[in-house]
Amino acid sequence: MRSSALLLDLQKTLGDGIDPIQWAEGYVKELTRKEKEGRLEIIVRYSPAKLIVKGERRLFSAGYLFLQKIYHDLRIDKICRKIEDKYNFDFDLNSVLSRLVYGRIIFPASKLATLELSKKFIEQPNFEIQHIYRGLEVLAKETDFIQAELYKRSTHIIKRKTGVLYYDCTNYFFEIEQEEGLKQYSKSKENRPNPVVQMGLFMDGNGIPLAFSITKGNTNEQITLKPLEKKILSDFELSKFVVCTDAGLSSTDNRKYNSIGGRAFITTQSVKKLKKHLKDWALDGSGWLLPGSNGRPVEDRGQPGKPKIFNITKLDEEKYKKSTFYKERWIKEDGLEQKLIVTYSIKYRDYHRSIRAGQIERAEKLISSNPTKLKKVNQNDYKRFIAKTSVTSEGEVAEKELYSIDTTVIASEEIFDGFYAVCTNLDDDPAAIIKINHRRWEIEECFRIMKSEFKARPVYLKRDDRIEAHFITCFISLLIYRLLEKKLEEKFTCSQIIQGLRDMSLLEISREGYTPAYTRTDFTDALHESFGFRTDYQITSHARMKNIFKVSKV
Repeated sequence: MRSSALLLDLQKTLGDGIDPIQWAEGYVKELTRKEKEGRLEIIVRYSPAKLIVKGERRLFSAGYLFLQKIYHDLRIDKICRKIEDKYNFDFDLNSVLSRLVYGRIIFPASKLATLELSKKFIEQPNFEIQHIYRGLEVLAKETDFIQAELYKRSTHIIKRKTGVLYYDCTNYFFEIEQEEGLKQYSKSKENRPNPVVQMGLFMDGNGIPLAFSITKGNTNEQITLKPLEKKILSDFELSKFVVCTDAGLSSTDNRKYNSIGGRAFITTQSVKKLKKHLKDWALDGSGWLLPGSNGRPVEDRGQPGKPKIFNITKLDEEKYKKSTFYKERWIKEDGLEQKLIVTYSIKYRDYHRSIRAGQIERAEKLISSNPTKLKKVNQNDYKRFIAKTSVTSEGEVAEKELYSIDTTVIASEEIFDGFYAVCTNLDDDPAAIIKINHRRWEIEECFRIMKSEFKARPVYLKRDDRIEAHFITCFISLLIYRLLEKKLEEKFTCSQIIQGLRDMSLLEISREGYTPAYTRTDFTDALHESFGFRTDYQITSHARMKNIFKVSKV
């Protein structure tokens, strides 16, 4: 009876000539079409008299979805399956590793905290804390395999520039006092009195990490290069490349090793540490060239084939403020022939002066406030400019120690302002070699990101295998982050990217879908446009979110 009454009411509303059954079928069909197209408007009703369900999670992080897409582009899930087949364990290694990686970038924390924080992701973890530690043990055994596979798979999604490889080392401290295994006392990069482990890292010419190794904290940095380079030669099937390092890593032995088999080297060289005759030549004001046509800039072209020679002590500083001058010569030391290239820049000189001026100012403040705080200092500490006098001008012991700015230290350092040097066995254009070397800042940035943004230190793990596995997760996180940077065409800073991902929260509307709880910005627009799916509609239905999950794992 009720259905008949409704039918009669609908007939009256529609009027004569319209079949209410056909109209209803058409209406439902149209609603279904709009829902499939994502155009169906959703009305949500809330009651001020009803409490939310106790213990129900309603706010979720969506930033990981974009990391998940790169993770699956690298086929890390398949790498995990290969490892699972080898060891035949009963937990989901891919779920463990993926959450460790996403968490390291978005919510860096301890392993236990990462398990809880990963519950903020829309897709929930399906493992327990013991599976994380078991997973770390397996990952440590497969570190070399994982790195080789990541390199091969990364070549399918981005062009790897392996003609030039950059290498550097850093260390990570532990919140413990007892040295053991990999954890050994050595000079910490952060000057912390804790045991450290050492990481060596290779980066390609695109700024993307290539391979890493972990060694004892007290290992000489210079001997870490060759073993990792040999792995690259064998596991990555690379043979001809230029290795670019800083002076501290480039021993004569390393330079000789990279003078065979089609390899070459470029390394920084301290002008201060050059032999006297080379230092005199490097600091001599005469004999300098400008990069350009045969060493000549366009405005200074002289006779054909004759480059203009400059004296840097007589420059028009306004005219050449942004120019970089150079001189070069071949040298032979310890049976190794190499080219020494020295550059000079007014801009670089002024940079040195500004850094020193700030340090002198700090030294003066210490003298005027509390000089008794003065302790033993290293060569780069601002306190090196403070001189302490304990005797009078007559040679008698003074009643109290006197402190002043040491002008002799300032004068000795000023001599080297603006100068920079590299050594290489390449006979290429000096400007090209200098340009290659200038990109070393990117590998230093890789370490900064891992330490600051990913909070890879301090390390709280005790067992060596788990420590090494911790760093493979950091390495994968860095690789994914760098690929994300490239995908976004390097338009955003590191802090903008990581904070932007952290801020991308979605509020789940019961039985309806997810609504953004973040601010739409240029960054979020670029992210969605680059990845081909969006989380910034006013509401995303559960059905559409399931489709996003699929897209992010293709």
